[in-house]
Amino acid sequence: MKKTILFAAIALGAMSASAQGVEQPKFFDNWSIGVDGGLTTPMKHHAFFGSMRGLVGLHVDKQITPTFALGVEGQFGVNTSSWNGSGHSLTAFDNSYVGTYGTVDLFNLFGGYNCETRPFTIEAVAGAGWGHNYVVGHGDANYFVTKAGLNFNFNVSDNVTLGLSPYVAWNMNNPGADQTTTAYNINGATFNLQASVTYHFGGHKFACVMPYNQAEIDALNGQVNDLRAALDQATAQANAAEAKANDLANQLAACNARPVQTVKEVSNNLNSVRYVFFRIGSAVITADQQPNVEMIAAYLKNHKDSKVLVKGYASQDGNLDFNIKLAENRAKAVKDALVNKYKINADRIVAEGEGIGHMFTEESWNRVSICTIEDSQNK
Repeated sequence: MKKTILFAAIALGAMSASAQGVEQPKFFDNWSIGVDGGLTTPMKHHAFFGSMRGLVGLHVDKQITPTFALGVEGQFGVNTSSWNGSGHSLTAFDNSYVGTYGTVDLFNLFGGYNCETRPFTIEAVAGAGWGHNYVVGHGDANYFVTKAGLNFNFNVSDNVTLGLSPYVAWNMNNPGADQTTTAYNINGATFNLQASVTYHFGGHKFACVMPYNQAEIDALNGQVNDLRAALDQATAQANAAEAKANDLANQLAACNARPVQTVKEVSNNLNSVRYVFFRIGSAVITADQQPNVEMIAAYLKNHKDSKVLVKGYASQDGNLDFNIKLAENRAKAVKDALVNKYKINADRIVAEGEGIGHMFTEESWNRVSICTIEDSQNK
């Protein structure tokens, strides 16, 4: 049953990983390296102080999930004395061990990962590897080793951990002095206690993520699609408004670039046009303008088939509505003078107000009634 310790640790780690709501790190994240030092002694036959010796080692591991880690390690028993009166090793070490191991963080396994490094954790450890003895007179010995124990970890920072690790290691090939062949025999086991300093490269990189079920994901995707559609519609409206604004700006620029033109009454005969000018804000024909009205009346009396078109204008000074009415009154003033003073038939006179005039660059000249004779001679 005890042979399943390592595989059980791996299975527990995998199960805990699937339950964690964390984002898996990259391959090169969460690697650690540490140095070990401690004591080792047989569990039987000169146990503990009788055959105790020093133990040094090195380990490298990777945290696969917040709960489970895999690593490799090497350990060496310091040459201080032989066990059971055997001969001494000729090297600085009596034995060595190289193997792999897995750890399960019991706090994260049973308490869940809280997205932060706990100041203290306990890990279950299981491992297996190759052991070797350096003994003069007995020959070097190789054997298969399994181990199980605990790690008590004090996380002084995200990068540094101080650990204390008690564990038992079993010689699976030669269980003990009684030469029994039962695996995991206490006669072939050693008790080990070691302290360690471990450095974590980059700290503990397990970012917590919020788990969502498929229905929640579909709902969020629906919201995203709705927002995208609204954004597309708003973009289209903005583009249309911008295009309209650009068109209006182009029209305005074209109007501003157009030179000011003087509008002139079209006539094939300059003799057919007479001008009656007015003072600002007034529709009264002054004495100096009376001869122009008299010339129009004389022409109409001498040419019974002729008619006259009178168009009244105002300058840009003042209120627009007032100027429109003023232009009509100026045209009507000329017509009234022709009818009342010079007895011209009203049917031969057309009087129209044209509003603001732009015929002349001199603004005061646009306060005018333009009288155009219409008869067969001028067509």
